Amino acid sequence: MTATPHVPHHAHHVQHIEVVEPLHDVSPEELADRFVKRREELEVDKYFRALVKLQGSDLHMKVGRPPIVRVHGELKPLNRGPIDAEEMVRLLFPMMNKRARAIFDRDGGCDFAHVVDVDGVSWRFRVNMFQQLGKIGLVARRINNYIPDFEGLHLPPVVEKLCHYDQGMILLAGVTGSGKSTTIASMLNYINRHYAKHILTLEDPIEFVFTEEKCLINQREIGQDVRDFAIAMKHAVREDPDVILVGEMRDQETFMTAINAAETGHLVFGTIHASSAPSTIGRILDLFPEELHSAIRSAIAFNMKAIIAQKLLKSIKPGVGRVPTVEIMIFNPTVRKLVLEGQDEKLADAIRIGAEEGMQDFTMSLKQLVDEELIDRPTAFAVAPNREALKMALKGINVREPGIL
Repeated sequence: MTATPHVPHHAHHVQHIEVVEPLHDVSPEELADRFVKRREELEVDKYFRALVKLQGSDLHMKVGRPPIVRVHGELKPLNRGPIDAEEMVRLLFPMMNKRARAIFDRDGGCDFAHVVDVDGVSWRFRVNMFQQLGKIGLVARRINNYIPDFEGLHLPPVVEKLCHYDQGMILLAGVTGSGKSTTIASMLNYINRHYAKHILTLEDPIEFVFTEEKCLINQREIGQDVRDFAIAMKHAVREDPDVILVGEMRDQETFMTAINAAETGHLVFGTIHASSAPSTIGRILDLFPEELHSAIRSAIAFNMKAIIAQKLLKSIKPGVGRVPTVEIMIFNPTVRKLVLEGQDEKLADAIRIGAEEGMQDFTMSLKQLVDEELIDRPTAFAVAPNREALKMALKGINVREPGIL
């Protein structure tokens, strides 16, 4: 009988990751298979290639259907007959190594990365293999090789300025699918092009794979390279990073570890689910009991450099798919004072008054996107937090109330 692994008291905050028994008596050949990616040609790879050539995002494989790809949001079947249960096993099982197979057999599903060469370029895929109705299936997400720059993403110029900090925390706020990861990838890539630093990313899953320029870059995937986030962060402080990407702030441990790293001289990037820059403060406080709020406010005020909130909007400009509307709150003395004193309701005014320092709210951002003919007026008004303010801004009337502060 195997002993139950010790679960630390904080484990209920950390997403559960499988604990797999170590493989004893592993041969050098098996170790090479695990750590040296031998790109054997697999029969299933032709469907991954088709996905890349069609510029699709996801590949779905289900018994009784042909392979299906998602292209620009739409599901489209590939031009072949349905795959039967036997063929599916033949196609998919060779993709799994010993570890993945052990997890699949035990849990009825597993996640792993798969690499396919297409015309001399290596493409990575995040694969989830699973059972449904007693049959095996697969969904694979294509991971982007190309990281756009700030101009390509239509981000405001001040974002570049934020990449020059040596330490502190920068948070990206927004809902799922608002482009937070892409913005952070673009910022890390800017640092990669301009500084000789060590960038360490802890991700679940890895979304962008960086090509090293001036930086040394290590990317660790939770569940694949390291068991869970808590262990990854414990290792991180011993890995001599200058810049750390910690992924999503979803619990006390993540936030405290990240803010401690920011305090001890690292530049830390993270994401959080919040609708605006000012509301992010409350969102962080929600992770903690009331009695800790003043200590957390103090940690935020002194270590946070900026909060960037964004939403993705459909563009009207030919050749441009979607553009972000971006709110930026920089932690200048005014913002720090308001956060320390718990006057979060005044932060929106502080952002408007701080325009000279590169701050902007959603109203200012939407006006600029309309002026640059990147979005139309109905789109701007549909997402405007304050429709009256946007109406006045589009007429050229600037509403600022410095008296409030």
